[in-house]
Order: sequence, then structure tokens, then C-alpha cells
Amino acid sequence: MSTAHGARARARIEVTAAIKDEARRQLAAEGAARLSLRAVARELGMVSSALYRYFPSRDDLLTALIIDAYDSLGESAESAHEGARDAAAGPFEQWIAVCEAVRRWALDHPHEYALIYGSPVPGYTAPDVTVPAAARVGLLLIGITRDAHHGPGLARPSLPAGLRPEAERMAADLAPDLPPEVVTALVAAWAQLYGLVGFELFGQFNRVVEDRETFFRHAAEQLARGVGLVPGPV
Repeated sequence: MSTAHGARARARIEVTAAIKDEARRQLAAEGAARLSLRAVARELGMVSSALYRYFPSRDDLLTALIIDAYDSLGESAESAHEGARDAAAGPFEQWIAVCEAVRRWALDHPHEYALIYGSPVPGYTAPDVTVPAAARVGLLLIGITRDAHHGPGLARPSLPAGLRPEAERMAADLAPDLPPEVVTALVAAWAQLYGLVGFELFGQFNRVVEDRETFFRHAAEQLARGVGLVPGPV
């Protein structure tokens, strides 16, 4: 790579980062629905036509921000999982570590959490390119449960007969090596995890739950038991 080409590449990386940073500032101030490429360009002292060379549309910029947010969340969850595993924690404790990492990330990045798990942005549909980043936490929880299934074992949850066909379909799509009743519980736990975090972040727990950290840990333990994970010896 020539020196000039390398300098241009570095400059593009720096400008892209500056555009994203300003867009995140606008998300915090105005919300995703009011994100404007022209406003971003104006705040950065750029002409709009120059910014379009980096992000051809508002939707392209939103997609980049969404992927960044999902990846940041995923990295936090994966780091917590690695730390728990390195400390010889069992699957139950690893699950709790991941759930608590999701909560911490959300509290530290409320506007980015709102972007990926808040109200849909009018006129925007997330493309398939966002799926791998969005799946990171879910796949991590599946992996923890899989390790328990093939290791210390799971206390299989119950499954109504009427739900079995749908449970078998979900299992075939998401985790064919896990029992359908476990996969059904995993999908429910995944949704409940983000519901718990969202209720805290968006104020629904105000004047209801005071010791939210303790409450959340208890709820995360109940989710773990719901998928069949068993606490390790204390």
C-alpha cells in the first residue's frame, strides 16, 4: 500500500468515526426518527454531498449505528462470559454474568439501546446485514445452554402438547441439538431479558422496584432455571 493510499484510508476511517459520533450525539438529543444527514454534515462543517460519499442515505447511517450498537453489546456480553468461564463458573453462573452484562451495557448506553430495542424508526427497515451482530447475545445464551445440555445436564422444562409443533420448528431453526422444550424456554427468556432491561431503562420500574440490581439478578436466575440450568455448588 502506498503512503498516499494509506493516508487516504486513515482519513476515511477518521471521518467515518466522526460522522458516527455526531450521529450518536443527535440520537441522544433528538431521537432516531429525527436523524438527518444534512444536520450531521452541518455540525461537522461538511457539505452534504461530501457526507453522502460515506453514507449514501440516512438509512445507511442508521444501519451502521445499529450494527455498531449490537456489536458493542455483544462484545460486552462475550467478555463477561469469558470472565465467568475463566473463573470456572458453571453454565448457570455464566448465564447470570451475561444477563448482568447486558443490563450494564444498556445503562451505560441508553440511547444506543433505545435504537436497537426501542420503538421502530418510522420509514426504516433493518436489512439482513444487521442480523449477525443482533444475534450475538442470543447465540451466546444458546451456547451456554448447549454446554449444560452436553455437560452437567438440564432440568427440562415442561411443554404443552399444543405448543410442540411450533417448539420443534423453532428447535430445527435455532438449535437442532437441543430439546424443543428447552429452545422454547430460551426464546421466552431472550425476550424477557430485554423486557426487564427495557422496563428499567425506560422508566416503567419507577416507584415499583427500588433495589433494581438485586431484583434483576433474581429475575435472571429465574430465567436460567426456566431454560433448565441448575446452580452449581456454592
